[in-house]
Amino acid sequence: MVYRYESDEDAFEEYPGPGSDLSVLGAGPPPPAGPSPSRFPTPSLPRANQLSLPSSQPPPARADIPPAAPRSQVYTSATPIDPAARRGGGRLWQVLIGGAAVLVLLALCGLGAAALLIDRNEQPQNTPTYQPNAAAPTSAAPERPALDSRESDQAPLTAKELFPTKELKLTSGQPSYQVLKTQSSGSCAVAATDEVADLLVLLGCNQVVRGTLRTPDGDHLVTAGLFNLTDKVSADRARDRVRQLLDERQGRFRGLVAGTDDGTDMLTTAPARVGWQVRGHYLAYALVVREDGAAIKAGDTKVREILYDMIELHLSRGVLQQRADGGTASQPTPASSDGSASQGGSTDDGGLPGD
Repeated sequence: MVYRYESDEDAFEEYPGPGSDLSVLGAGPPPPAGPSPSRFPTPSLPRANQLSLPSSQPPPARADIPPAAPRSQVYTSATPIDPAARRGGGRLWQVLIGGAAVLVLLALCGLGAAALLIDRNEQPQNTPTYQPNAAAPTSAAPERPALDSRESDQAPLTAKELFPTKELKLTSGQPSYQVLKTQSSGSCAVAATDEVADLLVLLGCNQVVRGTLRTPDGDHLVTAGLFNLTDKVSADRARDRVRQLLDERQGRFRGLVAGTDDGTDMLTTAPARVGWQVRGHYLAYALVVREDGAAIKAGDTKVREILYDMIELHLSRGVLQQRADGGTASQPTPASSDGSASQGGSTDDGGLPGD
């Protein structure tokens, strides 16, 4: 079978125009007879009786592919996460959150139940109504003045108030102190000397009440009393200044002699131990000596007990507390820090104890 392709080369002019050169058109050898050659090659089909033999060249070899590495040698940049562990952790968080929610719900229910019970148990408050014939309520007792000032505590001290009997019993089951003599004076200088007496007068002391006692064992004598000053500020100043004056030997406290033949003259001649304390506008003091006139050793526990009995138990907690509770004054002031010092004595009869 032969295919023929038409092209522009097969075209020809059937009717030449006037004036055309026919020699030009017919110049050259005439085209060959038969069909014109085609620009495209004619496909050739294999013959039916022709067999195709395999090529003698070997097929190209494929490139060698390296074997895959075992899974145990494969390394990755991230640590693999076990799906089972991930599922377990998420479930644990769910359990915790659920448990917390249940606890909160139970707490709210408990609070609500408690509030209902409280409201149910409360009693209604009745509003008081005015009754014209009803008795008026008793007014509260007026507040009593304190011991901080002599203006609010105007009643003077008395010897009977400090030493009501001839025996002074401080605690039950313990022997009593024997009261030998008492004194109440409007001049504070009778109970002190020199700068100590001047200091008390300067700070407004207008009264001193004191007494001389013998201890239950009979080994010591003691003079104890109260100085009545203007107010607590004056009493505090006297307390702080007394120690300095005693240390500088510029004054001393006097002992009260009861009689000439009872041995109480040791209060004016023997070395003494003195203690003092402030409560309110009062300065409490006590002076202790040995009845045999011997010197008192530092840290003597027996003398310390006597000073504590006279100043703290008797004068502060006894006399002044009873004075506050009895109506003259109402509230006891806090006990101030006390002091103590030693006083020496001269060997002259009738002399005053000195430092």
